[in-house]
Amino acid sequence: MLDNRKPRAIAAAASQPVTLDWSKAATRASLLVAFALGASLVFLVGFAQSQTLHDAAHDTRHSNNFPCH
Repeated sequence: MLDNRKPRAIAAAASQPVTLDWSKAATRASLLVAFALGASLVFLVGFAQSQTLHDAAHDTRHSNNFPCH
């Protein structure tokens, strides 16, 4: 026969909230990566030779009040 009782260790672990412990260094590294990715998208695509990519970046800069010329 099957035992329908839940083991105590699993029941206790399931009731505990899950928390993430981020260090300041990890937070700074995440912010740096996000900034680098965003800056590279804006500037590299903005200087691309493809007119469509350049126009998309140009319009995005203007919509964010970023001076480009």
